[in-house]
Amino acid sequence: MISDGRRDYYAGTLMILIGVGAAYLGSTYQVGTLTRMGPGYFPLVLGVLLTFLGILIALSARRSAAEEPAGLIESLHSVPAHPDWRGWSCVIGSVVSFIVLAEYAGLLPATFACVFIGAMGDRTATLKVSALLASGISVFALVLFAYILHVQIPIVRGF
Repeated sequence: MISDGRRDYYAGTLMILIGVGAAYLGSTYQVGTLTRMGPGYFPLVLGVLLTFLGILIALSARRSAAEEPAGLIESLHSVPAHPDWRGWSCVIGSVVSFIVLAEYAGLLPATFACVFIGAMGDRTATLKVSALLASGISVFALVLFAYILHVQIPIVRGF
């Protein structure tokens, strides 16, 4: 069995390997520019980000292993006895709601529903806080995707 401290090293190393591989394969295609992205742009950027996150995970595992007592590390990495079905169902439901509402209702309702349902997966979340979070992110998504990036999803269908 792998110790809890070494799992983060292995996870970080695996992310670094996958990231480097994706960045290498992405660079074999035409990358293009930010305004005219080629087929290799997304794999290259994703590979670089994945490599960076892998390095951060490996470094944080090293730092936490040196600073924290062994008992605390084991309690932080322990698997809960029962899965959090509320969280799982809200995250999956938020993705499904975005897919359905983006097609039939538009970007603004889809974004609001996605964030609101996802936020309700937290047991400490209230309806008011979740609605405020969803409203703020919906406005940000509207400005970013509809007005700056000109994504081809209508803001609200029927209007």
